[in-house]
Amino acid sequence: MDTDQHLDSFLTWAVLVGNLSANTVSAYRRDLIEAADFTGDLVSADSAALGQWLQHLLRKKLAPSTVTRKLSSLRKFYSYLLERNIVTTNPAAKIRPPSAVFHVPYSLSVDDVVLLIEVWTGENALSSRNRALMELAYGSGLRAGELVSLTVDRLSLNEGWVRPIGKGSKERIVPMSPPSVKWIGIYLDMWRSSISGSRSGKTVFLTRNGNALSRMTVWNIVRSSALKAGVSAELHPHTLRHCFATHLLEGGADLRVVQELLGHSDIRTTEIYTSVSRKRLSEAVEKYHPRGRGSW
Repeated sequence: MDTDQHLDSFLTWAVLVGNLSANTVSAYRRDLIEAADFTGDLVSADSAALGQWLQHLLRKKLAPSTVTRKLSSLRKFYSYLLERNIVTTNPAAKIRPPSAVFHVPYSLSVDDVVLLIEVWTGENALSSRNRALMELAYGSGLRAGELVSLTVDRLSLNEGWVRPIGKGSKERIVPMSPPSVKWIGIYLDMWRSSISGSRSGKTVFLTRNGNALSRMTVWNIVRSSALKAGVSAELHPHTLRHCFATHLLEGGADLRVVQELLGHSDIRTTEIYTSVSRKRLSEAVEKYHPRGRGSW
């Protein structure tokens, strides 16, 4: 088989056996096609050729985190080939990722989050839907993809739990806040039926035409919330998830608990939120402590 056939075989495996999300598989496809175009033949490419491609991407001013992701795609592809004796070594295994610039997730204050959420007062179906969605996004830290794919059978309002399906089709159980339970209950009992249709199925959050929300629609809801609330920061759906994690840690929650709630497989992913908390502590000292203002 040539490179294209090996690539198709790998992507089929990623879907059927690896059980990876559509977004992950799509990213693999893009990354590997780009690498194949640069190297000519990805199956026979060596470490030097792959390194030259990655350096080319850095010279094009791609973010180190993006280049690191592309390197991860290469490693996964060659691991697949190695297990099937198509190659004898993984040429991407020993390539070091570029040094990444550390980006602290942006998090709003509790007061600003409350402003965002409470702009939706539930006077109609869409306002009620938006309030329920925003409450759940902040109150349980769900990803945008988890929100749009959520079905009513994955909610237990009586017990206050939600069972989202996260990355890699992994299920977890997350408690819901009392406001989430209240507003999801109002939306389901009073408004969802007015916008649902034959294509709605069990999907919780629907458009005015009865279809499942898209991620872009969730983005638009968050941006509309910011405009209505007068919050000037550039926000995206993940901001509420960041706020969920940051506010838990600032309130004293254990890091391992937050990892479980977020559905992170690696605690190092969760540890970035401790940096947010430390940053806020430093800012507080600088602002309020007499020896932290640089005036002595």
